[in-house]
Amino acid sequence: MAHAHKLEILRGTIKFKSNTQKIWGVLILLAIITTVEVLLGIYKFQLPEFFTSHFLGMKVLNWVFIVLTIVKAYYITWDFMHMRDEKPALKRMVVWTAVFLICYLAFILLQEGGYIFDVYDNGYIKRDF
Repeated sequence: MAHAHKLEILRGTIKFKSNTQKIWGVLILLAIITTVEVLLGIYKFQLPEFFTSHFLGMKVLNWVFIVLTIVKAYYITWDFMHMRDEKPALKRMVVWTAVFLICYLAFILLQEGGYIFDVYDNGYIKRDF
């Protein structure tokens, strides 16, 4: 007997009657998120000052882009790759591995980016780790 897929998105807020409708619904949701990202990128110089303020070392607009990208990755994995229907242990293994790698790569990117900025700004810098 075939396994029935869950036909809702956004934690059950939107429900669909068939798998085809659900696929189109997720596609529309991802298209809306992508459109918001593109519009923010196009009009970034005309946005309110809030988006250009700094939070945790980066502009708020950059954090918005990161969050929207993670939301898109979540829905692609959760719905299109059917992670929603897997066992909890597999879900945790995939999610925690991805979270660890993203945090690690973000740390490396910020650490090296800060160092390179300091080198260009002040000349040669020696760091003792």
